[in-house]
Amino acid sequence: MKILIAEDDMASRKYLFKLLSKYGDCDITVDGFEALDAFMLALNDGEPYNLICLDIMMPRLDGVKTLKAIRHLEKEKGINDSQRVKIIMTTALNETSTVFGAFDNGCDAYAAKPIDSVKMVEVMQRLGLIT
Repeated sequence: MKILIAEDDMASRKYLFKLLSKYGDCDITVDGFEALDAFMLALNDGEPYNLICLDIMMPRLDGVKTLKAIRHLEKEKGINDSQRVKIIMTTALNETSTVFGAFDNGCDAYAAKPIDSVKMVEVMQRLGLIT
């Protein structure tokens, strides 16, 4: 599995990298622009990501705008819903409107910080990424 972690907080990046490296190859970005660059590079190389963990609150380009851009790019490339990348939004925010907004824009799951490793694995299983 190919995984992208888009997270501006170093502690969260390290934690997610350690957790997710057990399940695949992880790339790390620190903001939405870097995440979009990595997403497009992987897509153009014919090796798209299977999972993106996307922090909602990032500098320069936040997670929700990054999510919208990724889903737009997938539509432009003719990628159907069953083939698109699975996106788990991560955040310390506890605002239901933010969570619902992320789902409205095409995220597949939501994980509150601090990330619970057992729940994260369960979410990846539910999304069909791991067995």
